[in-house]
Amino acid sequence: MPSHPWLADRTDRFDSSGIRKVFDLAAKLENPINLSIGQPDFPAPDAMKQAAADAIHADANGYSLTQGAPALRERLQAEVDKQWGHADRKLLITSGTSGALNLAMWSLVDPGDEVICFDPYFVMYPTLTEMVGGVPVVIDTYPDFQIDPERVEAAITPRTKLILLNSPANPTGVVASEGVARAVAQIAQRHGVALLSDEIYRRFSYDAPLPCPARHNDQTIVVDGFSKSHGVTGWRLGWVHGPSAVIDKMAALQQYTFVCAPHPLQIAALAAWDVDIAPLVDGYRERRDLVVGGLREAGYTVTTPGGAFYAFVEAPGGSGAEFVKRAIEHELLVIPGGVFSRRDTHFRLSFAASEATLRRGLEVFAKLASP
Repeated sequence: MPSHPWLADRTDRFDSSGIRKVFDLAAKLENPINLSIGQPDFPAPDAMKQAAADAIHADANGYSLTQGAPALRERLQAEVDKQWGHADRKLLITSGTSGALNLAMWSLVDPGDEVICFDPYFVMYPTLTEMVGGVPVVIDTYPDFQIDPERVEAAITPRTKLILLNSPANPTGVVASEGVARAVAQIAQRHGVALLSDEIYRRFSYDAPLPCPARHNDQTIVVDGFSKSHGVTGWRLGWVHGPSAVIDKMAALQQYTFVCAPHPLQIAALAAWDVDIAPLVDGYRERRDLVVGGLREAGYTVTTPGGAFYAFVEAPGGSGAEFVKRAIEHELLVIPGGVFSRRDTHFRLSFAASEATLRRGLEVFAKLASP
């Protein structure tokens, strides 16, 4: 039962995020080695900051259209049309990718519907599913975090409504191969199941261009945003594109919930096309190699992340929660894997930190390598 008689029963399905608890702890430490935070460590581009200030001073401070500020929406729609050329692919600006995920779940999932996701999973997926009355169907991907299409096929039932694919993935950084993206897309199409591809880390794909299932299934719903690629997580600027009937319903729901994404920041986001983020991505690739190499040298087992800026590392001693407690004693902050998984065998670290911070962290990891 809820902790207060006024609270709805659904609130029992979630608690303060384990990630948020680590953030709160970080604020109490004098000199933490913070490898927990899931946001870029580079500042927002000057061009975007100036454009935001200009938009505010130009009094673009009211609501935008629910669908998004026309100039930004049209620019993004043109990019989507150029890439995919689908006859029926519409775009909506959302209040962050979290807003897009919420709108998608409310639009697609009825009570009792099953939603397939993959373990380890982005922390919101099972909770959002349950909040709308759906049933999470969690497919294990250990030990290499690669999706097995045969297991996806076997998990389909008459109640399956949606498959959630996240690539590059949080928390593992694993990128679904072209073969997996194609197979999952075709499974969804064959069974008449919705497929949502969460691609917020799309630009952080280090070893090859990101395979997208929309290439193989034109009904795929794709979620993206500016937060990670341009260091503006606090701006809450995401977008989603997919079949017009779905996007139109999501837009109607946005009108009654988020209303719109922040208007002046939508205008400022147009400056993103003047920013070359390739050097930033190259820098994160180098940090990935530094961290993975250092962890393996210290004796850790870690799957090389092909994208995003996380590594999901097997914990010495077998318990991610216990390892995190030991790490905190050395002022090293990482996230226990149980936040993202039904297993407690790993921990997540973020290499979205300075090289100096990463090297400090590797020194501590070396000390903690033996349970």
